[in-house]
Amino acid sequence: MASNKDDSQKHGNQGFASMDEDKQREIASMGGRAAHEKGTAHEFDSDEAREAGRKGGRVAHEKGTAHEFDSEEAREAGRKGGKAAHEKGTAHEFDSDEAREAGRRGGQSSHGRDEDEGSGRGSHSQGSHRGSSSTRGGTSEQHAKAGSQSHKNR
Repeated sequence: MASNKDDSQKHGNQGFASMDEDKQREIASMGGRAAHEKGTAHEFDSDEAREAGRKGGRVAHEKGTAHEFDSEEAREAGRKGGKAAHEKGTAHEFDSDEAREAGRRGGQSSHGRDEDEGSGRGSHSQGSHRGSSSTRGGTSEQHAKAGSQSHKNR
């Protein structure tokens, strides 16, 4: 009779775990398709999907395999997500206070400031904006356009 050690050496290169990742992915994909065809596949609700994405992102960052978006990719992803949410009717509609806060945080972020740093009105002191009526960055024309866009669905 063989010992446990002999069994593990004898069977060490067998099974799903020993396959290369592409083969595992191919087999898992077939199982997923079959489950959907049978109607037995798990359908994620929004909260479950959000949590799964959060876990996956955290693991990918820990492993160093996460995709790092450049600003153009992030902008495009946000645009697509916003468009899809509006088409589905699930987009969040900002009230004036929320829009103001989001703009303030975005301005701080784009100027390399921590969100808690200098959060008071008028504390932003970029040279090109001194003396202007706005202390949050951008021209008055840009502010007017942003304001009209944030209220166009009301």
